[in-house]
Amino acid sequence: MKTNLRRLRFEREEKSQQQLADLASVSRQTIIAIERGDYNPSVKLALLLARSLNTTVEQLFELEESDHA
Repeated sequence: MKTNLRRLRFEREEKSQQQLADLASVSRQTIIAIERGDYNPSVKLALLLARSLNTTVEQLFELEESDHA
């Protein structure tokens, strides 16, 4: 799964990782892991992140070809 979290974090709201983590009630390390692609968030967390950045889950995360297998 491809994530656009880092890009949208800067483009939309210019929030730091810690600010976003605080809004979503997770650790900064969780935001780092999501941005690196090491962690796929739950549906609830994806929705919270999207709301925090005033965007949609579909704009934050995209399926890649390998995800369809």
